[in-house]
Amino acid sequence: MSWFKRFRLASPYWLAQKGIIGMNHRNVQLIARHNPRFLFPNVDNKYFSKRLCTEHGIAVPKLLAVCRLQGHIAELKEFLADKEQFVIKPAQGSGGKGILVIVGRRGEDYVKPNGKAITHEELCRHVSNTLSGLHSLGGKPDAALIEDLIHFTDEFKQFTFEGVPDIRVIVYKGYPVMAMTRLSTSSSDGKANLHQGAVGVGIDMATGRALRAVQKGRPVTHHPDTKADLSQLNVPHWEELLLLAAQGYEVSKLGYLGVDIVLDRHRGPMLLELNARPGLAIQVANGQGLLPRLKFVDGAPKNLTPEQRVTKSLEYFRQVSPFVDVANNTNEPVQTAAL
Repeated sequence: MSWFKRFRLASPYWLAQKGIIGMNHRNVQLIARHNPRFLFPNVDNKYFSKRLCTEHGIAVPKLLAVCRLQGHIAELKEFLADKEQFVIKPAQGSGGKGILVIVGRRGEDYVKPNGKAITHEELCRHVSNTLSGLHSLGGKPDAALIEDLIHFTDEFKQFTFEGVPDIRVIVYKGYPVMAMTRLSTSSSDGKANLHQGAVGVGIDMATGRALRAVQKGRPVTHHPDTKADLSQLNVPHWEELLLLAAQGYEVSKLGYLGVDIVLDRHRGPMLLELNARPGLAIQVANGQGLLPRLKFVDGAPKNLTPEQRVTKSLEYFRQVSPFVDVANNTNEPVQTAAL
């Protein structure tokens, strides 16, 4: 591709034509306008978010314990003695930092998803660093949450490596408007975080099927570790998942929101995390801009229930889905949506 063509494709005019929004638009028009700052603690702190979800009857991973003080670390050995699998995460962490996943035991050591073992002393050091704020937003003193390990649905087994995949849904004024699934890789150390090397797969909002995939901003067609064809990815429980995302609006009261959802093998969709400042890489994963979808919501009815908002969203996206033949009212592809 010539230098001129590359420049044209990345020009502000071209991006605007595609409905791509940038950081300034996100920060000023979406976050500042629709997300009151006094509500941020409810989503920035995972413990507060979990409590709010429980109050609203929304399924979340089971909380086993909260470690708040350095003095609590001395109690960990006894508390974890009978626990084979669990996750330790900072209550105010971001970007997947500070999350320690344990999938088994090897004697007195703990085994991570990559098969490496860590000692109890190393685990305690990790918790101590978490409490000191090493992984928290702004470096503030934090708490360490100990949660049940998610056993993700079998449909995702071939699409992820040494980690739990999740689905990020952007919710605007209570309407789900864009989604992607984040698949862990060896380079992301088993974490579903795009900045650390996870694969992002854009998801068709009408059907839950894969549109395209990227890793570190570059298009990919197959998972780099499992070699699975990413075009075959199809998110199960799709409408139930969208409803869960829409309910995140009632929980958080935020107008522009990222809702992270995991699919547990036994419990189905569960809300993992709420994000008041969701990033824009989801547009790259989808190959589409957010702006037309935001305009749709601006013109959509207000004061609807979560179920009604999901119905309205699905009606809109079925008109533009490459997988839905609107004329014949079928879910058969009307064109190839190749990755």
